[in-house]
Amino acid sequence: MGKHKQRRAIPVFEHPLIETHCHLDYLDAAELEQTLQNAAAVGIERIVTIAVAPDNLDTVLGLSSAHPNIWCTQGIHPHEAESWSSAIGATIRQRMAEERVLAVGEIGLDYHYEHAPRQVQQQVFEQQLQIAVDTDMPVVIHTREADADTRAILSNFSDQLQRKGVIHSFTSSLDLAEYCLGEGFCLGFNGIATFNQADNVRAVVAATPLPQILLETDAPYLTPVPYRGKPNAPCYLPFIAEKIAQVKGYEIEHLLAQAYRNSCELLFPAA
Repeated sequence: MGKHKQRRAIPVFEHPLIETHCHLDYLDAAELEQTLQNAAAVGIERIVTIAVAPDNLDTVLGLSSAHPNIWCTQGIHPHEAESWSSAIGATIRQRMAEERVLAVGEIGLDYHYEHAPRQVQQQVFEQQLQIAVDTDMPVVIHTREADADTRAILSNFSDQLQRKGVIHSFTSSLDLAEYCLGEGFCLGFNGIATFNQADNVRAVVAATPLPQILLETDAPYLTPVPYRGKPNAPCYLPFIAEKIAQVKGYEIEHLLAQAYRNSCELLFPAA
C-alpha cells in the first residue's frame, strides 16, 4: 500500500481565494496551463507570482500581462543580493507604475543560507524599502534567521512605509511577529502551518489578528499536508486555509472572507 493512500481530495469552498505568493515562472507552458486550470477548479480567483532575481523580473511581468488572473511583484531576493545594481533598482522603481505590479518583493534577509554577505543583503533590502517608500507601494518580505536585523531595518522605514506589506512564509520568532503586527504588517502563512513539527508557526498563527493574515503557497515549495512530497501548486491553498481556520477557531468561510479582504486591501486597493 502506498504511503499516501489516505490523501483526500482538495476541498472546494463557497468563497473565492487569492494566492498571494507563488513562483509560476518556474513552470513550462504546459505546466502553467494545467496549474491555472487546477487553481480555477478549486476557487483560486487571483494569483500573485513573485520576482526574486534580475533574470525573472521580465518573466513574471510577462506572465501577469498575458493572463487576466495573474499579477506580479518586482524585487530582488536576499539570495540574489550580489546581483543588485543601480540599473536593476531603476527598473524596479519604474515598474511600480505598471498596472499588473502589486508590490516590491521578494526582498529581505536570509542568514540561514547566506548566499550573499549579510552587509550586502542589508544594503539591498534598504534600497528596495526606499523604492517602496518613494512609490507608495507595499513590500513582500522574506526573513529567515535574521530577526534582529530585520527588525532594526524595518524600524528605520516603518513610519515611511504607508502601505506596509507582508512578512511572507512566516517562520520567525513570536517576538518578531508581534513587532511586525504592531507596525501594521500582515503575516503570510503557507503549507508549513500544516507540518507536524511546526508548532512554532501555529503559535504565531494563533497570535495573529485575523485582519492581518494572508494565505499563500510559495509553490512550487512547501507543499501542505496531505500532499507533502509532491510539487506544490496554488490549488493546494484550501488545505492551508483549513489549517489556519482550525488554529484560529473560525469557520472556514469566515476565515476565507477575511483573508480575501486582507489580500485586496493590501495588494488590490483599487479593485
